[in-house]
Amino acid sequence: MSEAATIEVRALEKRYGDNTVLSNIDLSIGAGEFLVLVGPSGCGKSTLLRCIAGLESLTDGELLIDGKLCNDVSPRDRDLAMVFQSYALYPHMTVAQNMAFSLSVRKMPKDEISRRVEEAAARLGLSDLLGRLPKELSGGQRQRVAVGRAIVRQPKGFLFDEPLSNLDASLRGHMRVELKKLHLELGATMVYVTHDQVEAMTLADRIAVLEGGDVQQVGTPEELYRRPDNKFVAGFIGSPPMNFFEAEYAGDRHSVRGEGFEFTLAEEMRAADLSGGSLDIGWRPTVFELDGEGPCEGQVEVVEMLGHESCLHLLIGGARAMAIVSAKAAAEVGIGDRVRFSIRPDDLHVFDRSSGRALRSGKAGEATG
Repeated sequence: MSEAATIEVRALEKRYGDNTVLSNIDLSIGAGEFLVLVGPSGCGKSTLLRCIAGLESLTDGELLIDGKLCNDVSPRDRDLAMVFQSYALYPHMTVAQNMAFSLSVRKMPKDEISRRVEEAAARLGLSDLLGRLPKELSGGQRQRVAVGRAIVRQPKGFLFDEPLSNLDASLRGHMRVELKKLHLELGATMVYVTHDQVEAMTLADRIAVLEGGDVQQVGTPEELYRRPDNKFVAGFIGSPPMNFFEAEYAGDRHSVRGEGFEFTLAEEMRAADLSGGSLDIGWRPTVFELDGEGPCEGQVEVVEMLGHESCLHLLIGGARAMAIVSAKAAAEVGIGDRVRFSIRPDDLHVFDRSSGRALRSGKAGEATG
């Protein structure tokens, strides 16, 4: 394998006429890092990946690979291999021929091609399938061939554009594990696009969350989950998603209240002023503590059994929320029951409703970023 590449994006913009798809993107990807670009459909993540690959030109800004400006470098000369959502296999070629094709085009010696194909096939569990055509393979096998075709090139980096989206749920889970193992074995730089935040959380060293052509936050999966910078990131990262409620400071600003709840705040969230004067408060479904003496109350609308856990769908005031509780605790409540609960101060997230920014400092209106 080639040495892993560093990739740096500086003030990147991409426009199609008057339509701005990416706006002032700054992003540094370390050598050997697994970075996931995640966000909803249309947020610009695939366009950013294609800009890195050289399949889209930059309207403005700079792209550097290993410190070299590559804005005008052709895709084949960037030493990055791309794996597409559609697999893009040649239907008339065998698995071995598909994997060898790019090397054959480059006039590599046949014995070296054979060695690389056999090594990649062994790594991906394809050794017994080298003589088959793509139509004779399952979706997961086709995806492994597409990855193998990239591996044989021994590039400095791999670019994945939603490679698992055509697979069923169980196979996606299996392939996530295989891709993570592959990254550990190869040590190559990998940039991976997905709309599935579960894939992002399980695969990434770091995640870049995009929305509307802007990077909302970059950090480790744990950082984004525990300390989101804004309400969008808080709602996008985590499954089930965070619960949100309108709220206001209560009295001395050491607590917040809304319809059906009042919570004590951790000290870092007792902000003095807000740009709009209004709050949104959020908490994860997993942090509910059912407590007959708890300060808050909700009504059970639905109970979903999930095995050793259950999901309670609650009506709290006029808003709905989800609570993940033990199956034992769920067995003690029924549809229509009113349950009391509490949330620890450290598990609460407070957002300025006007800007959506998370409030975490004790200073007037300040939000960490």
